[in-house]
Amino acid sequence: MLYPSADAWRAAPRKKVLLFAMSGLGKTHLAHLLRGNGNWFHYSIDYRIGTRYLGETIADNAKAEAMKVPFLRDLLLSDSIYIGSNITFDNLSPVATWLGKPGDPAKGGLPMAEYAKRQEAFKQAELSALMDTAHFAERAQALYDYPHFICDTGGSICEWADPNDDHDPLMTALAKECLLVWIKGDEAHTQELIRRFDKAPKPMAYQPEFLARVWDEYLSENNCEEDEVDPDAFVRWTYAQALAHRQPRYEAMARWGVTVTADQVAALTCEDDFVDLIANAIDG
Repeated sequence: MLYPSADAWRAAPRKKVLLFAMSGLGKTHLAHLLRGNGNWFHYSIDYRIGTRYLGETIADNAKAEAMKVPFLRDLLLSDSIYIGSNITFDNLSPVATWLGKPGDPAKGGLPMAEYAKRQEAFKQAELSALMDTAHFAERAQALYDYPHFICDTGGSICEWADPNDDHDPLMTALAKECLLVWIKGDEAHTQELIRRFDKAPKPMAYQPEFLARVWDEYLSENNCEEDEVDPDAFVRWTYAQALAHRQPRYEAMARWGVTVTADQVAALTCEDDFVDLIANAIDG
């Protein structure tokens, strides 16, 4: 690991960590806590995806929808209005809206072919954003003089790596640059995530093989065609399976770094608490 002992971690003049976990377990909360201290540069993978790698694609999709409205079409064609996405660390909705959900077009669904195409584009964007970690860690110090660095990853990071491979290029690059920190949830957290998702289902990125399997199963179990699928019903049905699919992948990734619990992260109130938590995890 980047910091082989608790003492090495505490003494390090530059602390660099990368958080990974299921969405909703405290990654961004922790990043905000440390950023508010003024000593930590917050690198958000989802923000990088939405601004650097998919920014133009997301804006073009919004323009395509606007072009369907005669009033907006005329304004766009005459350069009278500008359409762009207002992505922030706290509002990543443009990325999720573009990613979409498959199913009935009348209910806002995408044809599976288009949906799969967007899934692949998101995968490549996320991989690129993750591989930019070293660049931003260096930039944070060289340009802005931040002593410490925290990378806040998306929940789908586990879909693109093979953590059981000692030579996996993504895991190797990230572990070389940062201390990898898994925020582990328990069964109660999982049930709460499912409850929240059921209330407000959101687009997700899936491993292609997993998506193909659950899509075929859903069509078969519900005896329906692609354009008859309720998009929200499909992603709700898929969510618990996606969490179960990801859990062992997160666990495998944990060997590349340290593990803390979601409850421990929720209890943090300051930078010193975080430094102590990671020191205990390294020695533990």
